[in-house]
Amino acid sequence: MNIDIPEGKDPLAYVWGEMVPGIGPAAAALSQNVYSKSSFGLREFEAARLRIAQINGCITCQDWRTKRDGEIVESTFAEAVTDWRTTDAFDDRTRLAAEYAERYAIDHHNLDDEFWKRMSAHYSQAEIVELSMCLGSWLASGRLNHVLGLDMVCALPSSES
Repeated sequence: MNIDIPEGKDPLAYVWGEMVPGIGPAAAALSQNVYSKSSFGLREFEAARLRIAQINGCITCQDWRTKRDGEIVESTFAEAVTDWRTTDAFDDRTRLAAEYAERYAIDHHNLDDEFWKRMSAHYSQAEIVELSMCLGSWLASGRLNHVLGLDMVCALPSSES
C-alpha cells in the first residue's frame, strides 16, 4: 500500500471511514448507493462497471461480479467487455454502456453529436444522468483504491438487490 495503516485497522474502513471523516463516509455512501439503487439491468450495469475497472486497473473491481436477484453475468463477460466493439454477446444498450464507460474515462472531450444521438436513441435523459453518476463514482473510487494500493486488500460490500 502507498499509505500507512495503523496496526489492527482494516485498510479500507480506515481510509474510507476514518482518515478523512468529512469526505470518506460520504464517498462510501455514494458508492454503496450506486450498487443498491441503480435502475440498470445487470448486463448494462456490469458492462459499464467492468470497463471502468479495466481502465482503472483496480484488481478487486475487475474480479468482482455484481449479483442481482441471485444472478451474475457469465464467466466470459469480462472478455466481452474488453471486446465491446465486436462481441456478439451484447445488445445495443449493453454495448453503449461499455462504450460510454470507456469514452467517459479516457476520451470524454470527444463525446460528439453522433455518440449522443445513439445514446439518446437507447437511453432516457434520466438514465444518461444516472449512468454518468455511476461512471463517475466507479472512476473515482476505483482509481483511489488502485493508486493507494487498497485494491490489494479491498473487499466490496454485497450488492445483492
